[in-house]
Amino acid sequence: MPFCTFIPPFVEKEVEKHTDAPAAAEQADLDKGIRSRRAAAIEAAPAGVAEAVAPAAPDVLPILTGGVREVYDSENTNQQRKTLVRSEGDPATADADVSFAYDFAGFVRTFFAEVLERDSIDNSGLKLILNVHYGNKYNNAFWDGDEMTFGDGDGVIFSGFARSLDVVAHELAHGVTQFTAALIYKNQSGALNEHFSDVFGTAITQWVNDESPTEADWLIGDEIMGPQLYGEALRSMAHPGLAYDNPILGKDPQPAHYDDRYQGSADNGGVHINSGIPNRAFYLAAMELGSTIVATKIWYHALQHLPNNATFSVAADQLAESARILVKGGYVPKGATQIVRGALREVGMP
Repeated sequence: MPFCTFIPPFVEKEVEKHTDAPAAAEQADLDKGIRSRRAAAIEAAPAGVAEAVAPAAPDVLPILTGGVREVYDSENTNQQRKTLVRSEGDPATADADVSFAYDFAGFVRTFFAEVLERDSIDNSGLKLILNVHYGNKYNNAFWDGDEMTFGDGDGVIFSGFARSLDVVAHELAHGVTQFTAALIYKNQSGALNEHFSDVFGTAITQWVNDESPTEADWLIGDEIMGPQLYGEALRSMAHPGLAYDNPILGKDPQPAHYDDRYQGSADNGGVHINSGIPNRAFYLAAMELGSTIVATKIWYHALQHLPNNATFSVAADQLAESARILVKGGYVPKGATQIVRGALREVGMP
């Protein structure tokens, strides 16, 4: 079972064509070793679905203090937790990547605590371990089951991954999925796994930037694009399939409708490709609701009730049911159920 990387494998293959051979070979060797650790972590994850808790009203939000941060410098080796350079509460260092990783992890932690009442990634105060400067010009970032790791990028195609809130939030959100639905990372359940990371990634970015759905760009990964890819992004939640189109990456393969879904075996059954379908549904729901936060509360509630082998059909049913439950409890506005159903139907989710 693959580990969860930010850059999809089909993009990596295109990037390798424009990267010097030694660096590409080193990255392949690094990824191979990480895959085995990621598989072991997923196998050890709790089975079943965690008990779901509806979001509390704003005036009764608890103060959560879990999720202390530790940032390590891999010093351009493939070693994690090599040198501890900043712990929770320590002053900033001169290393910008350390500061970005530390601060962005703090935003993620605070968002889950204040908006979704979740105590760190596992809801039990899990320590947030962050490794920066991993590998030699490593063009990726990943969550491997218990910690985050960031490459510096090659400075030409991709820039430093720790400097992107999209990346930090997306990858840490894989941990949230791991400790809730534990969605199997292949086929439709894997696409849902990637989708929920994009949901939390964009929600946290919009929340930090105080953006409304209409103000947000709904792009994922635009912050890490280097000089040769400036103006592009890895995914567009608003317009799947239009995030990029250039000689280096090729053309964005994401479909925006279920009828056009990828049904091959590449990308572990299309986990990054087909995530565009529910991504657009989330975008449509947030736009109609007028609030990405309201939509995120519905999606988070649904995540906690999904089986680990959930299909798009199962997810669609649960999202509509979660909206109904939260409307009944007064946590989201009336009409949310119909808005969610409409968004799902527009993208053809059965």
